Amino acid sequence: MTSYETQNQANTIWLTTADLGSVRQYLLDLFCQLAYKQGDFVLSSGQRSSYYINGKQVTLHPQGAVAIARLLMSQLATDTQAVAGLTLGADPIVSAVSVISVYENRPIPALIIRKEAKGHGTMAYIEGPSLPAGASVVVLEDVVTTGQSALKAVERLTGVGYSVNEVIAIVDRQQGGSELYQSAGLKFQSLFSIVDIQQRWQQLQSK
Repeated sequence: MTSYETQNQANTIWLTTADLGSVRQYLLDLFCQLAYKQGDFVLSSGQRSSYYINGKQVTLHPQGAVAIARLLMSQLATDTQAVAGLTLGADPIVSAVSVISVYENRPIPALIIRKEAKGHGTMAYIEGPSLPAGASVVVLEDVVTTGQSALKAVERLTGVGYSVNEVIAIVDRQQGGSELYQSAGLKFQSLFSIVDIQQRWQQLQSK
């Protein structure tokens, strides 16, 4: 086993038992090291930005997925019956949360919302286990800018009779998403704000 593989294994074991404060700091550093870039970018919203956060660099990272899932699990209300999100950004997040929920003896199914209805079979927008009408579902997102992606997921879920009252993101870019959710009557929280990411990135750059 290489030293890299040994370190990865050690980190994974540590992440499953560490206190959440340490897990949060580890995840923040991982976002700064792998996902945050400065430059000239065009976002999915069409806006230009001097920085970009590629959340998939962390949500698809083995230790990143464990850290994200543990932190999000701690934020979910006790009556949460499923987590859901719009493909593709939310796919690894809801999957990781669902897996970790088993180890925490609190199994929570994952739902994936298609951007377009499936063109065959059930023609469904939503993939995953069927839930009872009125089931409480929390929408998860990696990076929130305007908030439109998660809001689309909310609309699909409520359209089939589920109850959605909250959106939780990993990173809030603080560019209107929170206000959009508030206007829609949704609770919103994030693990990190863009200020958290940028301040820690600057600290790591100066080392």
